[in-house]
Amino acid sequence: MTVQLSNLEHLPNYQITERLDVVYGSTVRSKHVGKDLFAGLKNIVGGELTAYTELLEESRQEAIDRMIVKAEALGADAVVGLRFSTSSIAQGASELFVYGTAVKAVPMQLQSYQNPPTNGHQQSDQYPPTQTPAPVPTDDLPRFNPFG
Repeated sequence: MTVQLSNLEHLPNYQITERLDVVYGSTVRSKHVGKDLFAGLKNIVGGELTAYTELLEESRQEAIDRMIVKAEALGADAVVGLRFSTSSIAQGASELFVYGTAVKAVPMQLQSYQNPPTNGHQQSDQYPPTQTPAPVPTDDLPRFNPFG
């Protein structure tokens, strides 16, 4: 099962049918002493601190993977409203926290236009049709507010 992720409150081209629960993942990482010394030297001359960039990327992916495991356990198709947060836990150690709302979602039926009959010419005011399907409302479900 592939859990889709969205930082939006909805999933484009899907209709949310059920909100399951808040899911989260976190990891606490500390800096490597050797890399920290190199970063201190790099800070003098300027430039990207690639050791920290790699550390953050690994932390993000680990936190996301942990959140996805929790979403899959609930039977979720997607996690919407995805957010990241960081905090300092101790000297040299930080937490990366990711959270969102696990939902069940189904693909929306997209209307495909058929080519108009060809009789030697095509009038541009007849195609595409003037009637377009109304979007399926997703606002009838309560929005998740992580802060209460």
